Amino acid sequence: MQAYRGKVLTGILAAFLMLTFVLSGCGNSGTNEGNGGNTGNQGNQGSTNETANNGKTDEKPAEKVTVEFWANKFEDTTDAWFKKWTDEFNKTHENIQIKLTIVPGDAWAQKLKAAQAAGKAPDIMTKSYSGIAPAAKNGEIKPLNDLMDPAVFDDLYDNVKEFVTVDGKYYAYPKLVEPSAVLYYRKDLFEAAGLDPAKPPVTWAEFIEYGKKLTQKGIFGASIAQTAPDLGWSSWGLQYNAAGHLPITADWSKADLMDEGYKELLSFYKTLYQEGIIPKQQLSAYADAAPFGQGKLAMTVSGSWAMGLFRNDYKNMLDKIGVAPMPSIDGDQTKPTATLGGWTLVVDGKSKNPEAAAQYIQYLLAGDPAIMIDFFKTSQFSKFSPRKSVDEAMNQDPAASADEWRKLIAEKVIPYAKAEPVYPWDISIAFSTAIESAMKGEDVTKALEKAEKTINDYIAKSKLAGTNPQ
Repeated sequence: MQAYRGKVLTGILAAFLMLTFVLSGCGNSGTNEGNGGNTGNQGNQGSTNETANNGKTDEKPAEKVTVEFWANKFEDTTDAWFKKWTDEFNKTHENIQIKLTIVPGDAWAQKLKAAQAAGKAPDIMTKSYSGIAPAAKNGEIKPLNDLMDPAVFDDLYDNVKEFVTVDGKYYAYPKLVEPSAVLYYRKDLFEAAGLDPAKPPVTWAEFIEYGKKLTQKGIFGASIAQTAPDLGWSSWGLQYNAAGHLPITADWSKADLMDEGYKELLSFYKTLYQEGIIPKQQLSAYADAAPFGQGKLAMTVSGSWAMGLFRNDYKNMLDKIGVAPMPSIDGDQTKPTATLGGWTLVVDGKSKNPEAAAQYIQYLLAGDPAIMIDFFKTSQFSKFSPRKSVDEAMNQDPAASADEWRKLIAEKVIPYAKAEPVYPWDISIAFSTAIESAMKGEDVTKALEKAEKTINDYIAKSKLAGTNPQ
């Protein structure tokens, strides 16, 4: 659920230390059993001790430096993973020491703003994908091209490269991606309703048809987001699926939603609601798939993080759960149905130790695949790698390669997913309000017309036209 947390979450460059990236004990030392060393599975991303200083590996920083790293508070397992591998880095890099601080989400914005105002911002921080382009345009974060081995960016999947690129430069290195929409269904209830559990719905029409057949006393046929705040972010992938674009022009100059694709999208949600396939009263927030695990739903649409919930809290249900891509408007499952949220590491625009900071990022996120595999195991494979070499290594890992859910999402959802939009949340909530209004009975065209006016009014008032940072 890290992607959801990131929806709504500094320019004189002072570089008085020119550091190289290699110390006597870095990257390639040791094995994959706790020191993050090179196990030979790195693919084309380069050794963790290579730097942008023409690959030199025979120099050390002139003196010991301390690099501040602030990470958002996530699951306890994620916090423990950060601490484990930061400790390993510190053990093997005597002249660079990382000071890790875990910051609770509710305190993040205030704490960071105060630190920036005092000139004490951390050198490294976590940042969600949607915050990268605005921060890059404002000079709040540094480009990484000259700070990290170029090969580490070649290791990223093409669609994920776009998420961290602004004006041809890389401003972040991604840690994970999380698809926002995946279909989970009860195989036993499919059989009871005369449906083939090996053939989940692939179109919106089939999803509706299956939902009707699966609805019974005490069990709803399906669930999907149905309140504007949840619809605001969970439907981005389906917006792309329906219309091939988002409901605002690329230059952010006007609304762009009066087309047949968006009418079909609103009609899809409306049918689900009006025909009782989904509950009139949402059982839980979209990000929480617990009602499905509790047996109240035959199908549910949620993010990939739901896999972790099921595996931790509903183990007795696992053999009954099927996983599939979210159905598409026309059955073409190479069209996006999900957006990819997730988290990255960035270097602060005023960091006094950018090379040392980038060396740590390269070690942790772009180095030995074993480090990241360790993270994905702690998440019950409910989060996914943005790196080709990590996926290749996981295919050789017994636990990862045997995970059919991970394999399906990695192969059939992530390659076709889109980045989350970076425009203001007001745009998203205006459109999602139209979806909710249509669900509850308003005419589809009228609902879209209201959203169009709201978006255009916001663009004018906020002078948004021409400000797209991407």
